[in-house]
Amino acid sequence: MRAVVTGGAGFIGSHVADALLARGDEVHVFDDLSSGRRENVPDGARLHEGDVRRDAESLFGEVRPELCFHLAAQIDVRVSIDRPDLDADVNVIGTLHVLEAAREHGTKLVFSSTGGAIYGECESPAAEDHPRRPLAPYGVSKLAAEEYIAAYNRLYGSTHVALRYGNVFGPRQDPHGEAGVVAIFMNALRDGKTPRIFGDGSQTRDYVYVGDVVAASLAAAQQDGGVFNVGTGVETSVRDLYERVQRASAITREAELAPARPGELQRSVLDASLAERELGWKPERSLDDGLAQTWAWFKAGV
Repeated sequence: MRAVVTGGAGFIGSHVADALLARGDEVHVFDDLSSGRRENVPDGARLHEGDVRRDAESLFGEVRPELCFHLAAQIDVRVSIDRPDLDADVNVIGTLHVLEAAREHGTKLVFSSTGGAIYGECESPAAEDHPRRPLAPYGVSKLAAEEYIAAYNRLYGSTHVALRYGNVFGPRQDPHGEAGVVAIFMNALRDGKTPRIFGDGSQTRDYVYVGDVVAASLAAAQQDGGVFNVGTGVETSVRDLYERVQRASAITREAELAPARPGELQRSVLDASLAERELGWKPERSLDDGLAQTWAWFKAGV
């Protein structure tokens, strides 16, 4: 198939591009390189530099893709709080431009959304019908984009799919910025710095390996619409995660405790049983195995 991966020079997008090439697809990476890296674009994929808010229609007109994995986004919760206008511009208006381009050319869309930021606090694994109580503009913008996608499916008979990710980790994750605690911990340990844990470290997340996320994305491309969680259903506290990261790296260093960040979720975990039933997908990589793979990449200093 001819496929476009928006944000394909980034962490998850570059892994999606790898998988598409491995199965023989024609792959076009669409990225403005504001956070993605040119070196992440795999050999065999064609890189198109551009912004989804301005250039989606022209790119789709040139490529005429059958399939689009839409991962280009503003992903930093803190940025969404400081600049909600920017967050909405990229995540809502940008997605609308991609939707319009996909409608014009009959392209199937698989949208990268978020679980924790949409559901808010979780007392138990959240299924897709869990109350949606985002605590930051980032979650609101992703939810708004999902609703536009659902409306386009109803209005135009398209079969676009939205995937609500847990906390994705793995090789190529950016260790700089607010997102990606695994990458931040590993980068600090490798470079001889002291990792920081905000609050008491009891806050939990659902950590899912990037390779499993890619498998879910490819499976979703065969589905006729819907919203699916992509997680493990397992809560891991930040304290426990740091212990596991230390074991994976064979480096022991006491973390620095920092004040809790206002508005941070305390519990986030996803119920992915719907994806198992309808997509035939479930996570294959354990947290410890995924951390070992991720550390090998960081240790290589790539």
